[in-house]
Amino acid sequence: MSSVPLTKYGAQLLKDELHRLKTKERPSVINAIAEARAHGDLSENADYDAAKERQSFIEGRIADLEGKLGAAQIIDPTTLDAEGRITFASTVHLEDLESGDRVTYQIVGVDEADLKERKVSITSPIARALIGKYAGDVVAVEAPAGLHEYEVLDVRYI
Repeated sequence: MSSVPLTKYGAQLLKDELHRLKTKERPSVINAIAEARAHGDLSENADYDAAKERQSFIEGRIADLEGKLGAAQIIDPTTLDAEGRITFASTVHLEDLESGDRVTYQIVGVDEADLKERKVSITSPIARALIGKYAGDVVAVEAPAGLHEYEVLDVRYI
């Protein structure tokens, strides 16, 4: 498996989810299965089927998280020395050249992307267009709504 880039914050989120699944969700579903078994006939026991399905989901997610964390390349943006170049984990301040709107994004891993929090995936069109650029550069981004041009106002590693 190739390395999975994660910010320090994103890695902590995945570790927290893994801990919750192992210490709360897994024991809870095991109890639900035991309780459903106590009801007798398993062939027509909807509670048992639901609990087994939930267990399968939890075990799959645990394996997925362990794999990602095992292959993670954890990057702390505060330790980056990219000399103003946009890299993974950079926080970028942009101005839309057409509308004049200003926006700030942090470039993060796929698992931690959340547009509401202004965190865009390294695989997104805007992140791919920004990587390697500097403050003052103009970047053209091909989005589903059409071509947008942004000026990079500032690059930070926070």
